[in-house]
Amino acid sequence: MLAQRTSLTGPISPAERLAARRGPGDLLRFARLLFLAACLGAGLTGCMSTQVRQVETPTGQPLPVTGTVVLVEPDIELYALGAGGMQEPRKEWTETARREFPEAARQMLGAQGIILRPDFNLPKDAGPENHLRQLLLLNQAVSISILNYGRPGTLRNKHDQFDWTLGPGVSALREATGADYALFTYIRDSYTSGGRAAMRVIGFLLLGGDIGGGMQIGLASLVDLRTGRVVWHNLLLDQTGDLRDPAGARETAGDLLKGIRR
Repeated sequence: MLAQRTSLTGPISPAERLAARRGPGDLLRFARLLFLAACLGAGLTGCMSTQVRQVETPTGQPLPVTGTVVLVEPDIELYALGAGGMQEPRKEWTETARREFPEAARQMLGAQGIILRPDFNLPKDAGPENHLRQLLLLNQAVSISILNYGRPGTLRNKHDQFDWTLGPGVSALREATGADYALFTYIRDSYTSGGRAAMRVIGFLLLGGDIGGGMQIGLASLVDLRTGRVVWHNLLLDQTGDLRDPAGARETAGDLLKGIRR
């Protein structure tokens, strides 16, 4: 699969090769570690944090969005967190979130004066060889690279600049949508069951600490389809986010998409 993704955009960096060998499971584990470190450092229980990275102008201002944006079908899954910490997929919750979040995202972007093209959903029969499906997978690999190596001083060849690209292969998505930018979003959300809530109480009473509950992890990237460049990227970690109703979806969209400006 890595060779197939590489063929879309030409050679990719060693960081991107490493990210492609990992996958969404590694993304979740890495994000949880970041989340726990942030919460422990702040001494908070209802912790929420974001990690926005973006291309800047020569004067140090965020690069404005100059063109139309298409919201690519969000990759969303919701789970119930059992007493033992196992995650159980919840189809009804997921279907609700897949309906509510895109609507909230469109409202949030529209309020910023951003012109939106119709949403793009992959065809149901798009197999692993489909060019656009491979492009979505490549975006996930680059996002993992940004999380792992996007911090200042990590990669010397970046010179502490936010400089990441999906390559010229994104032109296929521009041809399919007519948009100038594509917004990719990835969300995994889990909610504490009654059994898990009881275990947290026991943990407080007997262990003097919190064994943890549900958590929302969101990842979003805005890609210029004219160049392939990732112009904005954000990681959202939230203990209290909830995508199961419109109000919660609006809150998540506001946190996950903050910083995107026309």
